Amino acid sequence: MKRIMIIGGSGSGKSTLARQVGAITQLPVVHIDQMYWLPNWVLRDGADMRAMIDAATAKDAWVFEGNHSKSFTGRADRADMIVFLDLPRHVRLWRVLYRFVTHIGQTRSDMGAGCNERLEFDFILNFVWRYHKRGRKAPVRLIHDYRDKTRIEHLRTTRDVRAFLTRLEAERLTP
Repeated sequence: MKRIMIIGGSGSGKSTLARQVGAITQLPVVHIDQMYWLPNWVLRDGADMRAMIDAATAKDAWVFEGNHSKSFTGRADRADMIVFLDLPRHVRLWRVLYRFVTHIGQTRSDMGAGCNERLEFDFILNFVWRYHKRGRKAPVRLIHDYRDKTRIEHLRTTRDVRAFLTRLEAERLTP
């Protein structure tokens, strides 16, 4: 397995899981938010962002985390595995709030340079609270469309995530 795509709602643990999977598999980790944002939360030009995503996707090996649904198909076509973190809203909300409190005034390693942690009502409302009604549709459709082509890991709980990491570690150790 050389290319693993990780998607899921805000606060589901995509970046954390990508780092863990990268450590287990020794694959390079790609964070889509680094391609999405310029300093001070300025959205990168769409063509530039797409070129960066396409260049990263074309590489031979990666753990690619992020939700840019316009690039789902291109990444999924190359992925050996798609991991969908489909955790409950209350878990994701708690994680977003915790992340904010622990990173106030800092730029996380998975974010674009100069994008200090912030918390906005619109983000909570549209990307956390309403995710199951809006944002979740594209990942559900993707894993449905790729279920016969690519290994799918649909993780719904933190227990599922731990079990997945245990399986991945065991696969790595099996010749």
